[in-house]
Amino acid sequence: MGRIARISEEIKREMSNIIQNELKDPRLSTIISITHLNVTKDLRYAKVFVSIMGTEEEKNSSLEGLRSAAGFIRREIGHRIQLRYTPEIQFELDNSIERGAYITKLIDETSKKDE
Repeated sequence: MGRIARISEEIKREMSNIIQNELKDPRLSTIISITHLNVTKDLRYAKVFVSIMGTEEEKNSSLEGLRSAAGFIRREIGHRIQLRYTPEIQFELDNSIERGAYITKLIDETSKKDE
């Protein structure tokens, strides 16, 4: 595993911990998972893909809450991980888990019709 991959994993672990335990924003949904994290080679930027369970309104509200907490999260990561640069954080919604669940549901429904 390369240096960037190790740093990405460390950032992902710390960020999950911060989101679950330290953010008190009422907009945040109870279930927010970081599905993927891309860090640029120079460690200046991190694009964080999150999966948020809930309605469209809850997802948008949670994403808004995460984006407004990005500065706090970045500062906390800077304190916890010794890096020359703490990356700027950009949150993106990842619907792949829901898409997978929807496809599974369609397959199940099709299987039942065939029986």
